[in-house]
Amino acid sequence: MRLEDTLSDEAALAELGRRIEIARLDRNMTQANLAEQAGVGKSTVERLEAGRSSQLSNLLRVLRVLKLLSALDRVLPDRQISPIEQARLQGQHRRRASTRSSASQTKQWQWGDKP
Repeated sequence: MRLEDTLSDEAALAELGRRIEIARLDRNMTQANLAEQAGVGKSTVERLEAGRSSQLSNLLRVLRVLKLLSALDRVLPDRQISPIEQARLQGQHRRRASTRSSASQTKQWQWGDKP
């Protein structure tokens, strides 16, 4: 199953749990071994693999032991800024999202519309 935006939280958690279990078994680890190396309880590993909610820090610990933590870089890559933009910003970073005007929110763009 693919992890897509349309999946429910429960379905996404179940799929993540299934993948964690497969990764653990591919490394020939028991749940107890994984839990011990990650510094979490065995019940935490069981909960993650069952697709139930857990703390994000526990997920990170488990992914680190499974050598999968760096895969999150592909999911949430660091923002790349051109050297010119970086010089212009000089230490500033964005803190808020801007709001759109009500006209741009209500009208959807269609082919043939002028930008």
